[in-house]
Amino acid sequence: MDDAERRVWSRLPDDTRSALAGLSPADLRTLLLAVARDRAAAVRPADLVRRWRTDRFTRPAAADPRALAAVEARLWELLPAEFAGVDLSPVAPLGTCSVVTPMSQNRIVTTFRATEVLSDPTNALAIEAAVRRREQPAGGTVHLAACHRVLRAQDFGPTWSAHFRLFTLVSSARDTGSGRTEARLLTLHLAYWHTVLATLLPPSAAARVRLTVLDSPVIGERIADTVRPALGPSGVPLVDEPERRRGRGYYVDAALRITAGDGADEVELGDGGFTDWTARITSDAKERCLTSCLATERLTTLTP
Repeated sequence: MDDAERRVWSRLPDDTRSALAGLSPADLRTLLLAVARDRAAAVRPADLVRRWRTDRFTRPAAADPRALAAVEARLWELLPAEFAGVDLSPVAPLGTCSVVTPMSQNRIVTTFRATEVLSDPTNALAIEAAVRRREQPAGGTVHLAACHRVLRAQDFGPTWSAHFRLFTLVSSARDTGSGRTEARLLTLHLAYWHTVLATLLPPSAAARVRLTVLDSPVIGERIADTVRPALGPSGVPLVDEPERRRGRGYYVDAALRITAGDGADEVELGDGGFTDWTARITSDAKERCLTSCLATERLTTLTP
């Protein structure tokens, strides 16, 4: 328990925590909704304006929606036919991130109705992929794509918004051994992002896809003898990034970053990697899952 929690509980009767813990989910929801209703009744129009101006969760995005929509339309046009588009709900089941990743629930905006505001489409798509995989033969494959505005509770600093749009890919298939499934999924994702960057950004943007092998020699071999030859020559370099440390423990086998610019001017446009999410959700250790995403607002700022 951190200091803020201790301070709150110290102001309540001693048996409050155990009493709340003993409530059924429906009764707890009823209580919290009643508290929210009482607090909302005390809000005045001037309070709404103040919160609108100062609350990082409610401030509108700075992006031009017309330019953003045009870029996202091109992303959908360039998407391979294998991918099924999914229009996600603004909320996901409570624990969608924290149950399958090391992410703290404190970084998620939780609701009173056993849901949380969508903070990462990859997690939600992984659940949808697992559901669809259960309806397929063992040898089937699911490829999903979504474009969604997400909201995150952590403070990124005064110049960054708490909400932003991500174009996301998630693929899931059964392991066939020797890294062949991983190579197939990785080739599909990388080929798409190469096409996107080469189509939408000028060469001066210095776009790159950076790839890191995470303690998996077999995946490293498949990248060398299968993935790179399949991608062929491209105006967007595929750069090895063995020094990467961020994402270890979150991703497995291999991770990728999509960047533009050089040195101090480098901008991270996207991220991704293999995860064990669909394997955990389906209770099938043979399931392989690859996720990747790109921040469309950042991409739009670089698009001519």
